[in-house]
Amino acid sequence: MRNRFLGVLCVLLLWGISIARAELRAGIAKVDITPKTHEPLWGFEDRTDPATGTLDPLYARILVLDAGGKRIAIVAVDLGRSFGEPSLDHLKEVVSKSSGISCLLLTATHTHAAPVIKDEYDGSPPEWEQRALNEIAAGIKTASDNLQTARIGTGTGSVFIGHNRLRVNDDGSVSWFEQNPTMVPTSPVDPTVTVLRIDDRNGVPLAILINYACHPVVLGSENLQYSADYPGVTNRVVEKALGGNVQSFFVQGADGDINPYYAVMPMKENAIKLRDWTGEQLGQEVVRVAKGIQTANDPSASIDFREETLHLRLRWDPDQFRAALLKTFGAKSLEQMGSPIRPVIDARVTAVLINKQIAIIAVPGEPFVDFQESWRARCPVGTTLFFGYTNGYHGYFPTIRAASRGGYGAASASTWVEVGAGERMVDWALIETYQMLGRYSTLPDDLTEGAYKP
Repeated sequence: MRNRFLGVLCVLLLWGISIARAELRAGIAKVDITPKTHEPLWGFEDRTDPATGTLDPLYARILVLDAGGKRIAIVAVDLGRSFGEPSLDHLKEVVSKSSGISCLLLTATHTHAAPVIKDEYDGSPPEWEQRALNEIAAGIKTASDNLQTARIGTGTGSVFIGHNRLRVNDDGSVSWFEQNPTMVPTSPVDPTVTVLRIDDRNGVPLAILINYACHPVVLGSENLQYSADYPGVTNRVVEKALGGNVQSFFVQGADGDINPYYAVMPMKENAIKLRDWTGEQLGQEVVRVAKGIQTANDPSASIDFREETLHLRLRWDPDQFRAALLKTFGAKSLEQMGSPIRPVIDARVTAVLINKQIAIIAVPGEPFVDFQESWRARCPVGTTLFFGYTNGYHGYFPTIRAASRGGYGAASASTWVEVGAGERMVDWALIETYQMLGRYSTLPDDLTEGAYKP
């Protein structure tokens, strides 16, 4: 009996040591998800012709992180939006079983030169989408099967490649400000680029995650070729500069009201050259920041996450909303959107905490840039990331103030969730982050020893 007790005690002690010394492990993969067919293209209501070919490939870039018995997959796809909930649910189930994934963040760069995705289909998703989902599942398994001890570090830089496209006039009205080639200063704009660098055990770069907020719309509706737009250029710049087998991940931030300086450029006006300039400006700053980051292997690495479905009301009367969609986008474009009009919208929000030092909020739509700045200012950790277009798509999330002023994305048919939805998401993620940090007591102060007595 005594030997049995000692054996159990040894197991518990060893288990405690392994938890205390939990190391961070990482794996990467990249799969080509470019359609082989000529699909309708996402993002511009005046573009009705399907794709004619490929300007540059569309990829799914996969980063799997593992620590303390939890495993998260971050999948950055060169698409206009993430897949619909039914496809995401199936993918989550597959990778949970095949790769032990506890949390999946599938986030779109929001390029407007990618195929249309619907929330729901009459039957199965189109062949290209089903193939992409299968390739992503296989890529997640590859990354999970090749996990290795990793070091992690973060840094921030600053670069201006875009402007706020909702110009507030002196009388309080809002004007559409699509292009800004003279780079007139606007506000709000967040020039912050947050860089997450992950190295192997020897300090060799393995992955560079880039979080920045700016619409990838240098290429306009005239372009009929698949392209990752400027984020694809940024990734290539970073990978070339850092060399080796490093993989770069562009993750779109809260870009709901931010356009690049050179937006929707006609092909005859050097659209591709200007796309490359935009991507290179960001990429060069990322390289500068990444090279200065010191990575470390935290002996008590951890991954925590919380997921919640927020039930949001439809902002508009359903009949009036349908009429506005038809007027704005037309019957064909409305059909391509594939987002059913429902009185209640179920929006999935995720909060992630890595090593108690890096906090991520992931939201299913297009948040205005104020939310990114608010998240950074209010979050109780040193490094924050804001993922837009993640795990679903429910249109624009304007701030309450922006919704009151109006304009595209603020009070147009492109936003259909209730006013205040974005604020609710950020507040929820903040509360969950504090809880994951253990900052909230499990008992009222009245029941804790030494509590203040009036």
